[in-house]
Amino acid sequence: MRYAAIDIGSNAVRLLIADIIESNNSIYFKKNTLLRVPLRLGDDAFLDNYLSDKKINDLIKTMSAFRNLMDVYKVENYLAFATSAMREASNGNEIVKRILQEASINLEIISGQKEASIIYASHIEQMLDNEKNYLYIDVGGGSTELSLFSAGTLVASKSFNIGTIRILDNKDSDENWNAMKNFIRDNTRQFKTILGIGTGGNINKLYKIAEEPNKAPLTFAKLKSIYYHLNSYSLRDRINILGLNQDRADVIIPACEIFLTIMRIANIKNLYVPTFGLVDGMIQSLIENKINK
Repeated sequence: MRYAAIDIGSNAVRLLIADIIESNNSIYFKKNTLLRVPLRLGDDAFLDNYLSDKKINDLIKTMSAFRNLMDVYKVENYLAFATSAMREASNGNEIVKRILQEASINLEIISGQKEASIIYASHIEQMLDNEKNYLYIDVGGGSTELSLFSAGTLVASKSFNIGTIRILDNKDSDENWNAMKNFIRDNTRQFKTILGIGTGGNINKLYKIAEEPNKAPLTFAKLKSIYYHLNSYSLRDRINILGLNQDRADVIIPACEIFLTIMRIANIKNLYVPTFGLVDGMIQSLIENKINK
């Protein structure tokens, strides 16, 4: 049995096809195929609040390809969610209708709050120490989701319109930055020590660059050092010399800035990077729905 998850983000569109395995009265999934297409919908959405015909056509072509792949893989169930860029596009609902008609994919534009809840549906609690406090940080192209856990319980969660594409397009406002900083201060000041959990394509890449052994956490000092190193290169040199993909080489700098700002305000010295994200949470949600039927 196979399930699939489609995540239409501000920077890229992803398809995860997962094998669902039932063993010893438990159900879990194993990743089979993961595809990523860098459509950069956020460039239109955040600058014009509207997706152009070119972006729409590219998105529909991608969704049609995903539909064909899901059919070939005999996917039994799927979820397709769109996040920040589609939330802000004034023609978002029209695009959802076209994707259903032309690609036979039922797409839902979800709120930032639902996005956060789905991400930590990836059974994040299994990696938490009930005696410690964690700030879960998911940084995307259009938004950043923060969730604070203490004693194994979700204490506070909120989504902020701060993301890598927004920063590159100069569409990040002081109001949103201040709101995020105040949220962090208000909800973390009671805790002496907080550990971080980071997700998203950029932090996964930064963690790979850090080459930490045995899944050790990424320290604030190490992340800051990597940031200065990357920022010392031009965009072209980050691609040609450091070997970063073109659609990663620019967004990785503002991603560093977001993570470093959050870690500094929350006084987080260690950031764990479990390398899962929205698509993993979507597959887990499908499994939970199957279990609860």
